Amino acid sequence: MAKVKEHSFDISAKLDMQEMKNSLIQAQKEIDTRYDFKGIAKEYDLNIGAKVLTLLSQSDNKIDAMKDILISKMNKRGVNINSLEEVKSEDASGGNRKFTYKIVDTIESDEAKIIQKEIKGLNLKVTAVNQGDEIRVSSKNLDDLQAVMKHLKSLELKAPLVFDNFR
Repeated sequence: MAKVKEHSFDISAKLDMQEMKNSLIQAQKEIDTRYDFKGIAKEYDLNIGAKVLTLLSQSDNKIDAMKDILISKMNKRGVNINSLEEVKSEDASGGNRKFTYKIVDTIESDEAKIIQKEIKGLNLKVTAVNQGDEIRVSSKNLDDLQAVMKHLKSLELKAPLVFDNFR
C-alpha cells in the first residue's frame, strides 16, 4: 500500500514596506492639499529600520484625520491596517502632538498561541507547530489545509499573515 503524502504550509507575517511607503506618500499629498491642514504642522515619518511610524500635527483631532487618510490609502494598496499598533501619544515642540505607532510585521508569541488555538478549534486533522517566527501547519488532506487558511484570513489579527511554502 502506498504511503499517503503529508502536505504543509507555513504561516508567517510580512508587511510590504514598499506599499507602506507608497501609502504614506499618497496620504502626505492628500493632507498637503487639504484646506483644514493649511498653515499647520503635519508630518508622517516612517523609520523602516526601527519599524516605527510617527504622526505629528497640531491636535489629536488632526492626527486622527491624518491616520484615517493613511488607513484609507493602506486599504487601497492592500496593506494590512491592523499592522499599526499605537505605542504612545505625547506633546511635541511648538504646541504640537505626536503619535507613535509600531509596525507589526512578525507573529508575536501571544498571537501565535491564538492562531494555534484557532486551528485546534477547527477540529480538523491538522497539526500546527510553532517554529519561532512562523507556524508550520501540516495534514494529509489538502482540503483541511485550505480550510485552515480560509479561517485564519477571516480573523482580526495584528500580524499581516502570509501563507507560503505550500507543499
